[in-house]
Amino acid sequence: MQMRQLGKTGPSVSALGLGCMGMSDMYGGADRGESIATVHAALDAGITLLDTGDFYGMGDNEMLLREALHGRPRDSYQLSVKFGAQRGPDGQWHGYDTRPSAVKTALAYSLKRLGADYIDIYRPARLDPAVPIEETVGAIADMVKAGYVRHLGLSEVGAETIRRAHAVLPVSDLQIEYSLISRGIEASILPTCRELGIGVTAYGVLSRGLISGHWSKDRATTSRDFRQHNPRFQGGNLDHNLELVELLRVIAEERGVSVAQLAIAWALARGEDIVPLIGARTRARLTEAFGALDLHLDAQDLAGIEQSVPADAAAGDRYNAQGMKMLDSERAAG
Repeated sequence: MQMRQLGKTGPSVSALGLGCMGMSDMYGGADRGESIATVHAALDAGITLLDTGDFYGMGDNEMLLREALHGRPRDSYQLSVKFGAQRGPDGQWHGYDTRPSAVKTALAYSLKRLGADYIDIYRPARLDPAVPIEETVGAIADMVKAGYVRHLGLSEVGAETIRRAHAVLPVSDLQIEYSLISRGIEASILPTCRELGIGVTAYGVLSRGLISGHWSKDRATTSRDFRQHNPRFQGGNLDHNLELVELLRVIAEERGVSVAQLAIAWALARGEDIVPLIGARTRARLTEAFGALDLHLDAQDLAGIEQSVPADAAAGDRYNAQGMKMLDSERAAG
């Protein structure tokens, strides 16, 4: 497995990380046995970075990881955990809470569910508009001093927030959506991260399966699958976006790879400071993702791909209207 340094102050991690959300939430039902087998396969193949959130399946994802990691040496993997999202018993979203007391309480519960003594990277899932980022980061800094957290991470925040947080405690990485059809970070967020020596863990590199090459217009989703309400998967937007996928398929077939492998390789090639998170829920999809590590794209290759699918080519926002309002990264860009 290739390794990458996660920012100037962060840990050395595998070039691909495993995003575990879909094993418990957001994409409909998942096979628990296959999910655990996928985590095992990822670890056995050299993946060290495992990403979760305390609100994924209302704690279920952390407990799944505890089971999957049983017996594994603690220093053989890194846990990246998001916190702060508030949800009701019905799964509905109720904003964010990143007050210092909430930070420490959420951390205590995550440590218990994970069966861990510390978390490698701890990050607020979104900016809480009611709490200055300095207060949230200050609480995490307390937990770093106490040994419960190793590194500070951020998620979906803009350049100004990044600078304010970094001034309190060095940020190891920013977790944010980044893919061939979600390139908004290139304007100011990515340059800010590079100026400050902050890594990027890129989620959504396949745009929730949309540009994986496996999605079709007739694919059914359940009420538990948030893609039912995602603008990019709706009506004419979906038709347009699947046409982009077919353009990518032509390039992928010329290289003898899958569309998913091409899209992941593109993200890998955008910089050594970028670590794509692969949301594989099965060993088959994980194996496919690993093929991207063998696909090396040079500047000419990247230019050709980006000419076929320009930065603003996608139709539809990456979240619904309510979700977009919670993105400091988008407010800052807009």
